[in-house]
Amino acid sequence: MHGVCRRTRDPMDETDHIKAYAHSLEGRPRSEWQALLDHLKEVSKMAGTFAGAFGSGSWAETAGFFHDLGKFSLEFQQYLSASSGDYHQEEISGRVDHSTAGAQFAVQSNPVLGHILAYAIAGHHAGLLDGISDGACLQKRLVKTVNEWKSLAENQKSQELRVLPDPLQNAIDDRDPFAIAFFTRMIFSCLVDADYLDTERFMNPIKYGERPQWPADILQKMSETLETLLEAMETHAEPGIVNQERGRVHRECVEQAGQEPGFFSLTVPTGGGKTLSSLAFALHHAVAHDLKRVIYVIPFTSIIEQNAEVFRKVFAPLLSEGYPDPVIEHHSNIDAGVETIASRLVTENWDAPLIVTTSVQFYESLFSSRPSRCRKLHNIANSVVILDEAQTLPVDLLHPCLKALSLLSNHYQTSIVLCTATQPAIQGREDFSIGLTNVREIIRTPEGLYKNLRRVEVRDLGEQNDSEIVKKLKNHSQVLCIVNTRRHAQSLFRLVVGEQDAAFHLSALMCPAHRTSVLDEIRERLSRNLPCTVISTQLIEAGVDIDFPVVYRSMAGLDSIAQAAGRCNRNGRQITGELFLFRSEHTRAERYFQDTAGAGAQVLGLGLYTDPLGLDAVEHYFRLYYWSQESRWDRHGIVDHFNMVHDRELPFLFDFTTVSRKFRLIEETGRPLIIPWGEEGGQLCEKIRIAGKPMDRMTLRALQRFTIKIPIKLWESHISKDIELLQDQYPVLISPELHYSNRTGLSFDNSEPVLLQI
Repeated sequence: MHGVCRRTRDPMDETDHIKAYAHSLEGRPRSEWQALLDHLKEVSKMAGTFAGAFGSGSWAETAGFFHDLGKFSLEFQQYLSASSGDYHQEEISGRVDHSTAGAQFAVQSNPVLGHILAYAIAGHHAGLLDGISDGACLQKRLVKTVNEWKSLAENQKSQELRVLPDPLQNAIDDRDPFAIAFFTRMIFSCLVDADYLDTERFMNPIKYGERPQWPADILQKMSETLETLLEAMETHAEPGIVNQERGRVHRECVEQAGQEPGFFSLTVPTGGGKTLSSLAFALHHAVAHDLKRVIYVIPFTSIIEQNAEVFRKVFAPLLSEGYPDPVIEHHSNIDAGVETIASRLVTENWDAPLIVTTSVQFYESLFSSRPSRCRKLHNIANSVVILDEAQTLPVDLLHPCLKALSLLSNHYQTSIVLCTATQPAIQGREDFSIGLTNVREIIRTPEGLYKNLRRVEVRDLGEQNDSEIVKKLKNHSQVLCIVNTRRHAQSLFRLVVGEQDAAFHLSALMCPAHRTSVLDEIRERLSRNLPCTVISTQLIEAGVDIDFPVVYRSMAGLDSIAQAAGRCNRNGRQITGELFLFRSEHTRAERYFQDTAGAGAQVLGLGLYTDPLGLDAVEHYFRLYYWSQESRWDRHGIVDHFNMVHDRELPFLFDFTTVSRKFRLIEETGRPLIIPWGEEGGQLCEKIRIAGKPMDRMTLRALQRFTIKIPIKLWESHISKDIELLQDQYPVLISPELHYSNRTGLSFDNSEPVLLQI
């Protein structure tokens, strides 16, 4: 039997004259509180609108109306009268449970499909639960004794409560439990976002009013603005095969944008203009099919700010016309990791024309149980998603990621563009059964494009120690050397800096604002043909528009090597650039790269391909690294955590909490550390220090430019000693003059003289 109501008093007389409220306002009379019935109606309406994007409005409407039924209990109303606070955190500090009642009522209304709504309703504050577990779970919530609520609800004279929306309307016809669990999470997203927004509208109308609003034709305006820029760039471009081919890529993207929504592939070599051309395709495609937004997913946090800045410059004319900034930048550098008032206020729900985010944020949100991360998911529906360097998905999570992408495309009106410099490695084929199907290539003849844009010769130097590499770098006036780890980059730079007058270092141990400053100086020297030696980690490989005549690359996968080649002779100013591969002396410290580097070395060692970066060689590489690794496609068993059983008490056994914990695109994402670098970084940190309240969204966004991530063990060993936790949640480096170099970034080992910041 699902649920028991506890009746602690005779409700007959007590409920006759009681009006139920959803939220109170401290120090304000009841007449100004939010009526519970109004809240339920508004959340129901808003959630239904959100789910209408994927044809499931009635499901979300029902979830919205049921979600706070427990607030009709006398216990909750008395609690509301006695206190005020954040009722989106009911499961902490002994607050009254008001979500279980709605979950139980959903199951009573429909004993089978009601469980789908029960997951969403029971978790709309604390998060989606596992079906069965030793801790909190849906099974326990459905048999939990709850406070009696129906008497007061019936006295509200609510027609909606007596004639409930039919949860069988638009019922799911897909028997795949993974698909049903995905649907549950999408309904959960609609419910959570609607609940937060309506609560915010009542509790904080000023903030709610500050949410930007865009006209219905904003994507059309953005498309026109981008086209004006691209046409000007093509008109003024230097003559040559590279710019000629970039123009062709842009034209074919525009021409193919009218195709029906679904999966697309944009296969263009590095330096071929993928970034803006893919955006042109997405905007034209969205306008043609009335899609609502573009989501640009970038594999590395280290370059998201750069791409977002490129897009902001593109759309700057719209801001001068009075439009809000259409570009929303969202990644996880500042992430408290727990649900708080402050984190909820700054969490984006992706209700904007152009979202620029990371692969970690995108995929981990798709498998999260947390309200703050799931809130935005419904806004992925009815959109265009560009997956930059789509082949960077880890082998161990391929199956769940590709299933999620397929569902978005097939059931949620989402067009997905696989944007890659190598080839669409995640497309289905005979030896890759889980791959994506019905993928249409945007470029008519990728082979010809690769042939025309080949402008680098690859040479294999074999094993080289650091001293040998430094000697070789001295032979070049302008040279880039890319290695696999931060430690190797720092140690190699220390050797180089004594030999070179103009040496630069780039790694994720430097905050984004610092890296941007260094990149600007590097580009200036390259443009003036001045000496320039750069030692970098792989962060320079994706999306960084930089052009060296010579590049050295520590052995890696062919996709990474192709990215390195994209920083060499990028604009075709030489007849042929040179890319030198080497096997470093630091291979023991590069275990993370062993699989990809091993597969890359194996393909190169065969000597079968005249162009080791051609499509045939890259296909061979992906066969070794991706397609023959079936036992690893779902190493953590993510897909197997969603099941259906013949049990009316709990027919859907979904492990949302467990999956949220296990699904990590990067095994150790580290902990954030704010660096007071330069004048702006110092001022921002001082603002945190003197502020007596949580930071606003604009300040948090600004802080992302001064935040790095470091391993958890390193963070924990230096907290209190070298890291100060301001306002109990903002970790700031205490003494940058001791531990942050203006050349190499963060260093706690005192192995180099740290230069004073300028």
